[in-house]
Amino acid sequence: MKPLYKLAAISLVIFAQGCTSLGNEGKQPATMGQLVIAEPMPVNYKSEIALARLTEVIQRAEITDLQKAQLYYDRGVIFDSVGLRSLARLDFNRALRLKPDLVDAYNFLGIHFTQLQEFNQAYDSFDSALDLAPEHDYAYLNRGIALYYGGRPGLAKDDFATFHQKQTNDPYRLIWLYLAEQKVDQEKALANLKAKVDLIHDDTWAKQIIYLYLDELPQSQFIDQLTDNIQSNKELTDRLCEAYFYLGKYSQIHGHPNVAANYFKLALSTNVYEFVEHRYAKLELELMREKIAGKAAPVN
Repeated sequence: MKPLYKLAAISLVIFAQGCTSLGNEGKQPATMGQLVIAEPMPVNYKSEIALARLTEVIQRAEITDLQKAQLYYDRGVIFDSVGLRSLARLDFNRALRLKPDLVDAYNFLGIHFTQLQEFNQAYDSFDSALDLAPEHDYAYLNRGIALYYGGRPGLAKDDFATFHQKQTNDPYRLIWLYLAEQKVDQEKALANLKAKVDLIHDDTWAKQIIYLYLDELPQSQFIDQLTDNIQSNKELTDRLCEAYFYLGKYSQIHGHPNVAANYFKLALSTNVYEFVEHRYAKLELELMREKIAGKAAPVN
């Protein structure tokens, strides 16, 4: 194995007191364990250069509307990858005005509407993508996520099942299917998860997430293994973004929302903006705050 690059990572004990803005809860584990924290990923200078060049071409070059639509889309993707969601959304809309059949722009807009909790608009965007490209795998994933957060886990389960069937050895497809199924029938969801776990190769790191959910891997051991086979800070931040998001979902399922909130914040701290887990860690926190605010609201 190559020697590890110098990782800007430290271990610390985070006590599960939760953040006070999310309210108090009942009995919890004493600590969240010995966690690894990575240095947040900086904006890649290549992305900044690409944004500058695309902007110059859009403003100055003599190009067709179709070419300009593609450039707007490409710039929107880069804006999205560095966390500039509003600018990305503007470019995706500009691209669609010039090229109304740009499938991937609909898919991205659907993701953004989901993050904004504009679920009906999200469904419309994903439906448009699938009308134009019925085999668009990730439109099924993203529509399933919108349905999941929109409070329709039964329909979400159907989309996740379709997405999973297209690549049954992908652990993330199985995890999202489980998350929707456990909202419908937790016992059946665990049985289905256990039945499908052997489809995933043992060398796939994310299989450990499934063992965690099956309670076949202790949480402390899962955390201890997070740095296994990591060669760079980029690999570390990618893994931690995923791991802490799914630890947050695991904590939610087991009735520890304050612990879950801390994990979601840790996922956000990686700055891996383009990952599904980073996108929805923020939404998870917003939904938790809204739930607490709703409970605290006076009854008329």
